[in-house]
Amino acid sequence: MQTELYDKLLKEYRELWNNRRLEAEESPEFILKEAIARDLRDENSHPRARRTLMEKYFLATKRILESSISHESKILLIQMHIMKTEEIKNSGE
Repeated sequence: MQTELYDKLLKEYRELWNNRRLEAEESPEFILKEAIARDLRDENSHPRARRTLMEKYFLATKRILESSISHESKILLIQMHIMKTEEIKNSGE
C-alpha cells in the first residue's frame, strides 16, 4: 500500500479510538501496524483484565464494522487485523 493510503487508514483508525495517542516519528504504516498489534495483544489493559487474541479480534472487527469510516477502509483495516492476528497466533505470543 502507498503512503497516502496508510495516512488515510491511520486517520480513520484514530477515529475508532478517539482517546488513544497514535503518534511517533515512524511511518504511518509502522504506527498503524504496531497499534493494531498492541490492541490485539491487549497491551492497553491491565494484565488481570486482558482478553484472548480471538476476543480482541472479534471486538476490533465489530468496532470497525459499526464505525462510520469508509467501506474501503473498513475492508482494509479488517484485512490488516486478520494478518496481524495470524502473525501473533503463529508466533505463539
